[in-house]
Amino acid sequence: MSKYNLEIKLQVVAEYEAGARSYKQLAEKYQIGKSDIKRWIHNYQDFGINGLHVKTTKRHYTVEMKLNAIELYLNTTLSYREVGKQFGINNPSLIANWLRTFKREGIDGLSKSLGRPPTMSKQKKYQPKQNSVSLENENDALKKIIEEQEARITQLDIENKFLKELRRLREADKRQPDNKQ
Repeated sequence: MSKYNLEIKLQVVAEYEAGARSYKQLAEKYQIGKSDIKRWIHNYQDFGINGLHVKTTKRHYTVEMKLNAIELYLNTTLSYREVGKQFGINNPSLIANWLRTFKREGIDGLSKSLGRPPTMSKQKKYQPKQNSVSLENENDALKKIIEEQEARITQLDIENKFLKELRRLREADKRQPDNKQ
């Protein structure tokens, strides 16, 4: 929520536009910072009543638009406010921030998203089912592998039983006294 509602802003702007008071006098009368009043008046002059509304959603600016604004500022004698007016930006400090970032990091810095990264990873998107033919082929291949593994288990089980019986017979032979003599 905004600290000052639209009615107060309009009242301050109207008094200034009527020539009744200066920035300083309005600041003293309404107990509002002089810079706030100055910004309201400039926004009203540049964008009308829409310049006084509080934006409820963040606006996303493309890298191309940011570069165009920076280029216009650097190649002309326009102020940040005047460049912002041409691009429909009522916050001139955005352009100053873009310029600072551009000088420090280049074009890559302008494309970086702001804010903290999400704490949770993005969930995997649902992938549509493969066509039924490839699923059937995959299913048949898996069945074949299972049958081969079951046959191998059966073979190993038989070998294991044979070796156990062989060991038992050898131990039985060792225990019996020699009957051949």
